[in-house]
Amino acid sequence: MAVYKIFPEKDTTLYSRYPTMNTGIDAINQISNLNFAVDSFPSIARTLLKFDSNEIDDVIENVIGSNNYETYLKSFIATAQGIVESSTLEIWPVAVSSTDSSLEWNQGTGTYLDQPLTTDGACWESPFFAAGDTWEVNAGNGITGSYNPTYSVPGGGTWYTGSTSTPTFNINETFGPRTDKDLDINVTSIVQAWTGSEIPNHGFILKWEDNLEFNTSKLVQPVMQYYSVDTNTIYPPILEFRWDDSVWDTGSSTMGELSGQQLYLSVAENPGVFYSESINRFRINARYKYPQRVYQTGSLYTTNSYLPSGSAWYAIKDLDTNEYIVKFDNNYTKLSADFTSSYFDLHMDGFEPERYYKILIKVNSGGSTTVYDGNYNFKIVNG
Repeated sequence: MAVYKIFPEKDTTLYSRYPTMNTGIDAINQISNLNFAVDSFPSIARTLLKFDSNEIDDVIENVIGSNNYETYLKSFIATAQGIVESSTLEIWPVAVSSTDSSLEWNQGTGTYLDQPLTTDGACWESPFFAAGDTWEVNAGNGITGSYNPTYSVPGGGTWYTGSTSTPTFNINETFGPRTDKDLDINVTSIVQAWTGSEIPNHGFILKWEDNLEFNTSKLVQPVMQYYSVDTNTIYPPILEFRWDDSVWDTGSSTMGELSGQQLYLSVAENPGVFYSESINRFRINARYKYPQRVYQTGSLYTTNSYLPSGSAWYAIKDLDTNEYIVKFDNNYTKLSADFTSSYFDLHMDGFEPERYYKILIKVNSGGSTTVYDGNYNFKIVNG
């Protein structure tokens, strides 16, 4: 499998209006600039999101190996409003301390507007808990933060501006009124700075660009609410690794490659149910739908062939929602081939368990591109 997903270790939102409030187990992560009618000043929300370092290292060392890879942060929108032209969201690697890289921000056990407010974890004023050591917004030496003293107390998180290999982490995505609000952004430079021990992994901070934050205009009130790791839906944030694992090594096989438009495909080695810990190699049986008649003693309908090299891909959909879990990608979901057949490998622990999924195969052959949906379904269950 050339797409592998891991889920967050923890996340929370920092609210300038409630500088001691922790929301470490809230179902929503929020990034916003709001001008409440009851106040005369803007209120800011920023999100912290962390993936486990050991899990990241394990994927890179034991799954990806020596292959080149890219890493994408994906987060799924719950609600969005106030998104005007060129609303730019920024992503930076979190910094907790300028002197002790082992310190971690606390997740806490709060939800939005608990009564009384929960204050046992990261909040606007502190990475640890209310009245704890504050965010080092003026640390310098590659660590920075931002707040407006007119409208908030100091805080709101701190972040690294760059590293040895990446002088500046300039990672952002711009949204418009009609653009897709799901987040799918390349964060490879940050992940490689973590794994290369250039900066410690304290996660990501998501915020609006500076000219959208603490903006007092009633016309500038962007709000993005994403599902958190504590959501009861199937949409938690994801760190997705992508690489090309395709191998075309057919050895001494005498099977040919198909080149026509009308093909028949079936998926073999699919028992239908997998535990989350499974890794499965799905094999593709392929032949012409209407084979040319020849004189032979065996059936033409049992003759297997390879799909075209470099021109066949797989995708995975959630059977219930019909949404792509793994999209067709010209680089990262190419089919491989060995002596037996065309195939692809799938790691099941990157999928939500207790759900059904569908395999799609796309083939570029005979001048046409065709997606084959033959009800190739499977289910993943908890081990």
